Amino acid sequence: MEDETNLVNKLVLLFVFDKMGMPVTEKTMLEMCASRNSWINYMESIECLGELVDAGFVFKTANDRSIYYTITTSGRECLDSFFTRIPASRRTEIAEFIKENRMTYKRAQEYFRGYYKNEDGSYTVQLKILDPTRTTMELKLNVANRAVAKTVYGKWDSSAAEVYSMIYEKLID
Repeated sequence: MEDETNLVNKLVLLFVFDKMGMPVTEKTMLEMCASRNSWINYMESIECLGELVDAGFVFKTANDRSIYYTITTSGRECLDSFFTRIPASRRTEIAEFIKENRMTYKRAQEYFRGYYKNEDGSYTVQLKILDPTRTTMELKLNVANRAVAKTVYGKWDSSAAEVYSMIYEKLID
């Protein structure tokens, strides 16, 4: 029974990676599978992820900020052959959860924001758009006070794509 549970857990991870359709950090994967949902417990998630990487079913890549995981062609072939071992209700639950939350996780991985106080009392707000291999855009804004810094910080997730597009059009086109 334990081997069957381990197999299903690995298939669940492959299913999650497949449905996400993008590289996913370990933090994101653990948040989805163990924290927000009870698909796999925390320790089993970490163990299964390592085994999937070792088997070549999941590819691991790193940048200066995070480690990302993505399903490989071999992982997809394995999933295609054995996905029916994941209970249909669990597959439906995972697919619906990812459909509803994918963009939130994508933004959390791609959009970085932070602010800090400068010696003169002003604040610097640091805003980034990242992908798994590089920084796509980085902005540092010097603002007058903490209230303005918090406002910019709070708007970044919903405005990042539009800001990037506007700057790109102005400078490139």
